[in-house]
Amino acid sequence: MSIRAPPRLLELAGQSLLRDQALAVSAMEELPRVLYLPLFMEAFSRRHFEALTVMVQAWPFTRLPLGSLMKTLHLETLKALLEGLHMVLTQKDRPRRWKLQVLDLRDVDENFWWPGAWALSCSPEATSMRQTAEDCPRMGEHQPLKVFIDICVKEIPQDECLRYLFRWVYQRRGLVHLCCSKLVNYLTPIKYLRKSLKIIHLDSIQELEIRNMSWPRLIRKLHCYLKEMKNLRKLIFSRCHHYTSDNDLEGRLVAKFGSVFLRLEHLQSLKIKLVTFFSGHLEQLIRCLQNPLENLELTCGYLLEEDVKCLSQYPSLGYLKHLNLSYVPLFRVSLEPLGALLEKVAATLETLILEGCQIHYSQLSAILPGLSCCSQLTTFYFGRNFMSVDALKDLLRHTSGLSKLSLETYPAPDESLNSLVRVDWEIFTPLRAELMRTLREVRQPRRIFIGPTPCPSCGSSPSEELELHLCC
Repeated sequence: MSIRAPPRLLELAGQSLLRDQALAVSAMEELPRVLYLPLFMEAFSRRHFEALTVMVQAWPFTRLPLGSLMKTLHLETLKALLEGLHMVLTQKDRPRRWKLQVLDLRDVDENFWWPGAWALSCSPEATSMRQTAEDCPRMGEHQPLKVFIDICVKEIPQDECLRYLFRWVYQRRGLVHLCCSKLVNYLTPIKYLRKSLKIIHLDSIQELEIRNMSWPRLIRKLHCYLKEMKNLRKLIFSRCHHYTSDNDLEGRLVAKFGSVFLRLEHLQSLKIKLVTFFSGHLEQLIRCLQNPLENLELTCGYLLEEDVKCLSQYPSLGYLKHLNLSYVPLFRVSLEPLGALLEKVAATLETLILEGCQIHYSQLSAILPGLSCCSQLTTFYFGRNFMSVDALKDLLRHTSGLSKLSLETYPAPDESLNSLVRVDWEIFTPLRAELMRTLREVRQPRRIFIGPTPCPSCGSSPSEELELHLCC
């Protein structure tokens, strides 16, 4: 007998039972545990909704990872399962066999449905361990059922399945907790996002991304929700804009927004694209950070000298692994604070992105000592800055100790640019060869890109696949 024979026999048994749906429904309470998963999968694939409704009422496992079985939510299937759950949740005395604590609608834990897991979950050892934990009487009131889902709100009207789920949870608040580890909001008006936040268990949110909103409106309307997301790890604001020229008002709003961070004790990653709103007020935000960040991205906007200065002054930025300041013009500010920050995070920094910062070669000396100490650095983007050949050589020599550097980009030297600030390839090609010789004198590069991006000749851009860009 082959090793695949037992699961196949179970599948055949399930198919046979489901041919008589009335019999299948009546048999659920006494169905052997070893048949439960294959029978559920068979009922799911054939959309036997009545069987699904009954099966979920006698679910003998603590978890039901439905999302890994149903990659895209199907409304009728969801309705059938939620109807069965409603029947259980509203009972004072719940079925003896029902053990469900978590309904997971995320695409996780595919191994749960693996045929080999059926036998393991029903082995004498596993059964004994489960009985020890599950047969103990529960203390006090029933615990709420937790429903986990990752939500991307980007359409009005909302996705029909999501709208149905929200309504179902809202009508059973107290019996059900809707937990959302990742919430992304695109173009949805803020009132719809607020409706979602009123239903979601806020301390379950670990990753929040908000796009295309007005900063003043965002801070005023979402402040009270953000401060309750106490387990937030990753916070992203992308292309949020502002329409006020009142600097005092901006300062008050940033202070109010900063107070949110006093509650976010687990925050590890902060990304703000279009950072101009915080220009002149960044310190009010940074000083409120409670947990050392691993990732800080402040991109595509203007910062003042005092903003850059504060980056090296607070312990919350002392253990960064990833720092991205791309497309924040720095040619008018002193880079000594940035150099001090690099020295501070030298033992942890793995990614440094200074692409498009318009750094002038006369400023370079301020960051070289700190950069040369970043022994863990693996990725360094420095393209689209204003560097002479001599400055680039100096920069490359200062990377001699960066043995882990595996992806790096540099601009074409100023000497190779014509009057239209475009690369003159006849001049650039020998200069690039000279720069590569300088680099190879101190270390052997892995993936390196010197010149304009993307390359106007071959169209290539820096990537993990790029070994060495030598297009002429």
